[in-house]
Amino acid sequence: MDLEKVLATLEAILFASGEPIECEKIATALGLEESQVTNYIIQLNQKLEDDSRGVEIKRLGDSFQMVSKKEFADAIRAVLEVKKNTPLSLAAMECLAIIAYNQPVTKGFIENIRGVDSSQTVNNLVAKGLVQEAGRLDVPGRPIAYRTTKNFLRCFGIDSLENLPALPEPDERQLTMEDMAEKETETLE
Repeated sequence: MDLEKVLATLEAILFASGEPIECEKIATALGLEESQVTNYIIQLNQKLEDDSRGVEIKRLGDSFQMVSKKEFADAIRAVLEVKKNTPLSLAAMECLAIIAYNQPVTKGFIENIRGVDSSQTVNNLVAKGLVQEAGRLDVPGRPIAYRTTKNFLRCFGIDSLENLPALPEPDERQLTMEDMAEKETETLE
C-alpha cells in the first residue's frame, strides 16, 4: 500500500470507530508493525493540521482516537444541542486525583485521605466513565479497587498517567500516601 492509501485507511478506521482503538489492533488488521502505525498516525495528524481540518488524532496510552478540535466545541454543541457538561465538583476532583495518582485504590483509601464518605462521589465518577473497577482486593470484605479510564485521559488531554503533573512535596505535618495505605490496611484488619 502506498503512503496516501495507508493514511486514508487509518483515517477511515479512526473515524468509523469513534472510540479509542489499540495500536496493536490496527497494526494486526493492516499487517504493519506498531511502530509503523504510530509513525503513520503522526503523519496523518500533521496532514490534518496542515489542511486546517476540524479533527485531530489523540494518543491515549496505547490507543488512538479521532476527536474534534477544541476550538469547534461551541459550534458542535449548538448543532447537536448538547448541554454543556457540568464541571466536576471539588469532591469529585479530589477523588479523581487520589485515584489517578495512587491507582488502583479502594473507596476506603479515598475516604481515609479525604476524611469523609466518598461512595457517592466515586459512583458518580464511574457513571461519567472517568473511573472503572479494577478488580477486588484479596483482603477481608474484598473491597473493589478503582482506576482511571481512557476517557479520563481524553477528558484531561493527556496521553498517559506518566504525564500527570508532579505532586507537590508533602509538608512535614502531612501524612504520606504510604502512611495512608498503612492506615487502610490497619482498618481492614
